[in-house]
Amino acid sequence: MKLGILDQAPVTKGRPPKLALEQALKLAQAGERLGYARYWLAEHHHLGGLACSAPEIMLGYIGAQTSTIRLGAGAILLPYYSPYKVAETFHMLASLFPNRIDLGVARSPGGPAEASMALSDRFLERVWKLPELFEELLRFLDRDFPADHPYASLAADPLPAIPPEPWILGTSEKSAMLAAQKGVAYAYGHFMNRDNAHRAIDTYIRHFQPVRSLPKPYVLLAVSAVCADTADKARKTALSSYIWRLQTADGSGSDGLPSPEEATAYAAARSLDTAAGLDKALEKTMIVGSPAEVKQRLDALQAAYRPDELMILSYAYDFEDRLRSYELIARAMLSGQT
Repeated sequence: MKLGILDQAPVTKGRPPKLALEQALKLAQAGERLGYARYWLAEHHHLGGLACSAPEIMLGYIGAQTSTIRLGAGAILLPYYSPYKVAETFHMLASLFPNRIDLGVARSPGGPAEASMALSDRFLERVWKLPELFEELLRFLDRDFPADHPYASLAADPLPAIPPEPWILGTSEKSAMLAAQKGVAYAYGHFMNRDNAHRAIDTYIRHFQPVRSLPKPYVLLAVSAVCADTADKARKTALSSYIWRLQTADGSGSDGLPSPEEATAYAAARSLDTAAGLDKALEKTMIVGSPAEVKQRLDALQAAYRPDELMILSYAYDFEDRLRSYELIARAMLSGQT
């Protein structure tokens, strides 16, 4: 089983976004040392608490300071952009960092309606055209436009020896079907939508067409997990992330992850501070526990969905706790040490 890292460059309250971006580099470097196969960085716009609006810039920064781990966007929100420009950008990354670049694509807005309007006045129209946009992007990556196509002689320079690996990311049967029809790998966001996982993955596998270089279906399952040396420490670490999501929903989370003290006070004010209440709330959104507990639940997900790869999203107010979470998960899943 391969493991990957999904990073959203979370900002912690009271600390500058620059720190979150610097920590993204440190996380990728740590992942490389720990044996993670790939590191992906997500794209978000005006979504309080998340620092990365341009993963393609960060991938160049990170790629120059790592050497083996695969790097990718998880994901580029294609309805906002020209497929040609995306192909140029990721061809440049693939030229600089050969055989290390993934190009994940998704249709989600990645932020509020105002941000979508500012980025593209035709966003909703282009969401419906995602299959056509993705087809155009693939043809630029493969250089296989029909001879009579207006872009037949157009290259998305610079052309790398090994093109970036395209992926579709999603949480629906629609995204799964698109990945299957185009013959690309599929990443399912289990941390965003657990309920539809079986249907989407089954749709992808049943309808997969080997029309490109990928010979058979390849499924990645992205999971939210927080691991610590003890279950109690893991719950305390996970609380900041959980409360931040509640605060984001009620409009008070734009400054980033709250401190453990603020998170505890917020939970107490809403009667979430009892052990049973908190455990029940956390279970709905993420895997939390000691290495043995997290391994047991990740193994269960692996048995249930049979993905080729797991990708871990792990938040913590203190960066050292976040690194420790990824370290313990790697030890438990990649070497069996608990």
